[in-house]
Amino acid sequence: MAHLLDFEKPLADLEAKLAELRAFEAEDGSVDLTAQVAALETRVDTLRQSIYRGLTRWQRVQLARHPERPYTLDYVGALTSGFTELHGDRLFGDDRALVGGPATFRGSRFGSRDRAVMVLGHQKGRDTKQRKERRFGMPNPEGYRKAQRLMEMAAKFGKPIITFLDTPGAYPGLEAEERGQAEAIARNLLVMARLPVPIVVVVIGEGASGGALGIGVGDRVLMLENAWYSVISPESCSSILWRNWDHKEDAARALKLTAPDLIDQDVIDEIVPEPVGGAHRDPGATFEATGRAIAAHLDALLDLPTDDLLAGRLAKFDAMGAFEEV
Repeated sequence: MAHLLDFEKPLADLEAKLAELRAFEAEDGSVDLTAQVAALETRVDTLRQSIYRGLTRWQRVQLARHPERPYTLDYVGALTSGFTELHGDRLFGDDRALVGGPATFRGSRFGSRDRAVMVLGHQKGRDTKQRKERRFGMPNPEGYRKAQRLMEMAAKFGKPIITFLDTPGAYPGLEAEERGQAEAIARNLLVMARLPVPIVVVVIGEGASGGALGIGVGDRVLMLENAWYSVISPESCSSILWRNWDHKEDAARALKLTAPDLIDQDVIDEIVPEPVGGAHRDPGATFEATGRAIAAHLDALLDLPTDDLLAGRLAKFDAMGAFEEV
């Protein structure tokens, strides 16, 4: 692994020792280290399970931000064919932090059937140049207006919509406010609530505040096992409550922003399992699990009459945040 998180270092050290032992055995055929290798393999597996099956909320946030984690275009490439990226909002310009376009979802790979869809999502950068161009996946207003244009196009032709959420938030720059950041996000919420086609939302990494919700209103909301989805990031919450970032772990616990937390609160509909160690450890297995989940929900949604689809979508979001006052 090129990038190790703090809690992964003991495992990496043990894996390095195992690799050294295997290499030594391979070089010197006269030495039988089978028992030692087997014992160390058991220790590695036990430690791996112990670490990744007992992750704290903050550790899941760290995994969601892992620089080797698959991004939106990786999912698009793995799950669709014929993707054609469309650009511009027809008002100001193009925003590379949010990508989208028509494609064919390869549902036949997942027990369904191939179908034309509109896919869109936040896109982070892999290197310094890309991160600057895409602003780490933080869209400007033109990004959300581009998304609105593409979703309305999908509705016009009766095509389902798949969105991938992975953003630290909407871009907070002065130019974004000048061009109507809040209005652009709010407009998308209104438009998505009314679109007469199925919408499947997948939180693949970070889902921060309105920046994520701007393309996050759907009939089904899926979430990867180690993603997070919240009204605010742990660091920002800590800086508001404690005036510094030192309490980010406490904030993550209080926010209850992980997939297990949110399925208990009926904010999401399904947790998509990840390989042990995170999606970046085995992207192929992650794409397979995500594709199967999307296919199953699309099949169910496409059978619904439009009135039932819209009523169910509205009821889903109306029910969030309900409480009883004694």
